[in-house]
Amino acid sequence: MLTTDDRYEITETLALHAHISDENQLDRLEELFTPDAVYDMTASGMGAFTGMDEIRAAAAGMAHSGHAPLAHFVTNIVITGTDDTEAAALSKGLMIMADGSPHAVTYADTLRRHDGRWRISRRVITPARASRPANAS
Repeated sequence: MLTTDDRYEITETLALHAHISDENQLDRLEELFTPDAVYDMTASGMGAFTGMDEIRAAAAGMAHSGHAPLAHFVTNIVITGTDDTEAAALSKGLMIMADGSPHAVTYADTLRRHDGRWRISRRVITPARASRPANAS
């Protein structure tokens, strides 16, 4: 069962991701991810990346493309877990893009204890889509 401290540490890890991303501190990604982590942006058409080298290269490519978000915000974090070694977190993300437009996403994360800290072992990012009313044709 997850403790209050576990939940706090998991929330801190998710928040730190936003700060490290916004500052393009790619040398700090090991603070966020397990060595075998999967970062899945397939729903955005950007593919999935496995392991620190692929994740770091994808982040660097995004940063140099001019299309990287200027700011990341994470909120509405819901954490579930059955033991003290693995947890799931569902959260909402808001990104402000280089052109000033906002983009909303859902983060579905699996976190594991690694070297005594909670780190993301799998992140699936799904863009928010405008839903049509039920009676729309």
